[in-house]
Amino acid sequence: MAAQLFQGKGHAAVYQKYRFAPGKELQQIILSYVQEKRTSPTELVVDVGCGSGQGTLFLAEHFKKVVGTDISEAQIQEGREAPSPPNLSYLVCPAEELPFEDGSVDLLTSFTAAHWFDIEKFMKEVDRVVKPRGCVALSTYTVDMRLHYGNCSEKLTQIFRETKDVIFKYSHSRVKHVLEDYKEIFEALPFKDKKRLTEIFDKIPMTVAGVVGYLESVSPYQAYMKDDPEAAKTLLQETEKRFLEVMGVSSPETQLEFWVRHVCVLGCKGP
Repeated sequence: MAAQLFQGKGHAAVYQKYRFAPGKELQQIILSYVQEKRTSPTELVVDVGCGSGQGTLFLAEHFKKVVGTDISEAQIQEGREAPSPPNLSYLVCPAEELPFEDGSVDLLTSFTAAHWFDIEKFMKEVDRVVKPRGCVALSTYTVDMRLHYGNCSEKLTQIFRETKDVIFKYSHSRVKHVLEDYKEIFEALPFKDKKRLTEIFDKIPMTVAGVVGYLESVSPYQAYMKDDPEAAKTLLQETEKRFLEVMGVSSPETQLEFWVRHVCVLGCKGP
């Protein structure tokens, strides 16, 4: 059964504000793979578990027709209300029941979402809707994250990890797929032509407030908020305060670099 942890309007708004799009390195790997494998034009791209559309927007810059799907109406509403090009649309539906015809999808993607799906049912849908010679790219960023700013990068990263460790005590069991670098998801993909890349690194410009907002957007923090809202809020306030003190700045809008490691499962359906 799929896990549904991003349903509320409040969470969707935080997600839209603070979740970052796929970085340049990951984008280039996906685009290069599609270019290498596809012999005909890529007409229809479907981004499954799109949330509020961070990855979907990137795809719309490069392909003719892009559809983002998500089970959360609140997330889809956030995506629809954000500025988007005319070739991009959104649908509310489960990942395991995609409203597309057999063999109609040229590229199917999922950014930081596949681990929430019922993997066996989702893979059957992938096999059903993807065209012969169509491609799949299922990626996630990992918990291997670092903060870089001047000569205090190690201290900032340590503070970030301490906060993350507290929050991740509230993790759902599905996070194991991320911790295992999507190994089970790779094995479940029913294509012979496939590969799993685990060393994709992106450097994402972000503010201190953005880093704290990202922590607020993750599903374990939302579970922590339900269990102990005062402790959860205090943790993030203290984390921001510690970041600023170590950096020797006063503004949470101060820029730093957020380094993140991605994993990506790529596959091409046989003829």
